[in-house]
Amino acid sequence: MIIYNVTINVDVDVHEEWLAWMKGTHIPAVMATGLILDNRLCRVLAEEEGGITFAVQYTFADLATYERYRNEHAPRLQAETQDRYGGKFVAFRTLLEVLHTN
Repeated sequence: MIIYNVTINVDVDVHEEWLAWMKGTHIPAVMATGLILDNRLCRVLAEEEGGITFAVQYTFADLATYERYRNEHAPRLQAETQDRYGGKFVAFRTLLEVLHTN
């Protein structure tokens, strides 16, 4: 399995609106691609100077499925986020390979 982790630091003044939008619009749109097994939205527990940090994790069955998502859907979904919250967040993405689960 592959976990696509997106860590986002969101400006304090929009974080509640952003969180509601993620839960009600963005994550459902990502899941509607039919390529993702599950998702998780977490708040990063760390003291920060400016902004609130979240991590969104999407689980894919394999690397090929993730690459299909990245090529066919990610540009549109990322553009929607940028159009809505551009300048109000910083994001970085990490791809993780699951080696073991219980």
